[in-house]
Amino acid sequence: MSINASGWKPNIGDGQGDHERPSFTGNRALMLEEPLIFEIGDTERTGVDLADAPAANAVDRLGALLRSAPIGLPGLTEPETVRHYTRLSRQNYAIDLGLFPLGSCTMKHNPRLNEKMARLPGFADLHPLTPIEQCQGALALIHLVGEWLKALTNMPAIAMSPKAGAHGELCGLLAIRAAHEARERAGGAARRTVLVPESAHGTNPATAAFCGYAVESIPATGDGRVDLAALKAKLGPDIAAVMITNPNTCGLFERDMIAIADAVHAAGAYLYCDGANFNAIVGRVRPGDLGIDAMHINLHKTFSTPHGGGGPGAGPVVFSQALAPFAPLPFVEKQGDRFVLVEEETAQAEHHGDAFGRMVAFHGQMGMFVRAAAYMLSHGADGLRQVAEDAVLAANYVLRSLEDVLEAPFAASGPCMHEALFSDEGLADGFSTLDIAKALIDEGFHPMTMYFPLVVHGAMLIEPTETESRATLDQFIGALRSVAERGKAGDPTLQQAPIHAPRRRLDETLAARKPVLVWREQPDAAVAAE
Repeated sequence: MSINASGWKPNIGDGQGDHERPSFTGNRALMLEEPLIFEIGDTERTGVDLADAPAANAVDRLGALLRSAPIGLPGLTEPETVRHYTRLSRQNYAIDLGLFPLGSCTMKHNPRLNEKMARLPGFADLHPLTPIEQCQGALALIHLVGEWLKALTNMPAIAMSPKAGAHGELCGLLAIRAAHEARERAGGAARRTVLVPESAHGTNPATAAFCGYAVESIPATGDGRVDLAALKAKLGPDIAAVMITNPNTCGLFERDMIAIADAVHAAGAYLYCDGANFNAIVGRVRPGDLGIDAMHINLHKTFSTPHGGGGPGAGPVVFSQALAPFAPLPFVEKQGDRFVLVEEETAQAEHHGDAFGRMVAFHGQMGMFVRAAAYMLSHGADGLRQVAEDAVLAANYVLRSLEDVLEAPFAASGPCMHEALFSDEGLADGFSTLDIAKALIDEGFHPMTMYFPLVVHGAMLIEPTETESRATLDQFIGALRSVAERGKAGDPTLQQAPIHAPRRRLDETLAARKPVLVWREQPDAAVAAE
C-alpha cells in the first residue's frame, strides 16, 4: 500500500472500525481504487511506438534551459490512460451529481440549453482579432447582456471585459482611483484609505490593498450587519471608498444601504458593492436605487455556469453616472444599425474620455456572455425575479429546519437571504465544524463552506440555490441533522469521518503548510512498514 506525504492512504477498510472486510484490490465494488499515474506507468516504456526523435542543435536557442535528463513521465497504453482519468473522475463531486451547498458560491444547476447556445458556430470559434464587420452578431450579444445588466441594476454604464469577481472588483477600484486622481489634479485632497466591513467578502480588502490603498475594518452589529455609527465615525477626507457586500456574507441584507450611501457620498467617497450575491436580489432590488457607484456581477453565479474546475468566469461592472467617464476600454456601442468596439480614449471623449485604460486585451469570455444571454432570455424579467424569491425561500427553509439542532447566530434577526449561517457552538467538547463537514461526505454530499465568514466561530455557510427541489433539500437537511445530533452527543466515529470515501481524513494542516507537489517513489521499507 502506498502513502503520500500529506498523510492520506487508500480507504480499504480494516475489518474493524468501519465493519468491512478489506478487498485485495482496495476497490469497493464499483468505487475503484486508483493509484497515481506514476505508480501505473513505466518511464522506460510506452503504449505507442514512436521513432527516436532526430538530434537537434537546440543549445544555442535554449541555453541553460536545455533538458539534460529524461523527462520522467510514465508511458501508458490508451486503455490505461482512459481508465485512469475515468476512475479519478468518479471520485469528483459535481453539481450534476447532487446538491452543492457551498455558501457564498451560488453553485446551481447549469441549464443545458445555455451550453448548446455557447457551442454555436460563430460564438464558440470566434477569433479575438475578427474584423468588426464580421462579428456584428457577437458584439450585438455582448451589448444585449450589458443592457440587461444595466436595467437590472438601474446603472447607466457597464464594463464587460473583467473576467471574474475579483477582476471586477479591481476594475471598480481602478475607476474609483482614477476619479480621485482627477479630483487631485483639480486641487482636491489625496484619499488613501478604503473602509471594508467585517461581513464583506475576503477579496474586498485584498483588492483595495492591491490598488495601493490602506484598509480599515468596520465592525458588525449584533445582528450581523454593518455598524452604521462606526462607519460614520471613520468617514473623513482620507477615505476613498467603502466596499460593502450586499447581501453580506452572513446571508443578510444590509437594511441601512441608503443611509450608508448618503454618508459615504457626503464625505466625498464612493460606494463599491460586491455583487457576488446578486442571485439573492436579482429582479427584486436595483443596486443603483441604493446609491451604489460601482458593482461587479458574477455572470457565472447569477446567470448560469456555476464556477468550479478553474473557470471560466465573467465579472462585468456597472457604474453610476459619477464613475461612468472613468470606466475602462474597450466597450461595445451601438451606432445606428451597427455595433462598434470603442478602443480609443479620444474617440469618445465626450462621455468616456477619462477611462483608466484597459483591463484585458480582448473579451475572451464570449461563452459566458452567450450563456448569460440564453439564461436571461429564457427566464425573462418575471423568471429572474422568481430566481431570487426561490433562492431566498430555499435558504430560509434550511435555516428554520435546522435551527433547533444547530446554533444559528442571526436567526433571531429575521429571515436570511440566499444562505443560512450556522456555528459549531453546542457541539460536544472536542467536536468542531470540520467533523460535521467530513461526516457529510459519508452522507454523499459535498460539505458546506467552513469557517467563513470569520465573524462567526466555526461557521457553516449553506447556500441551497433556487434550482434544488424540496425533496433534495429534505434529504440534505435530514443528513445534516443526523450528523449534528451525533456531534452534540459526542459520537467518536464522527471524528474518524469520512469512512466511506475513497480517502480517509488527511492532515490538512501539514498538507497546506508543506504541500508535496512532485511525486517521489517511496522506499520499499517505508511501504512495507505501512
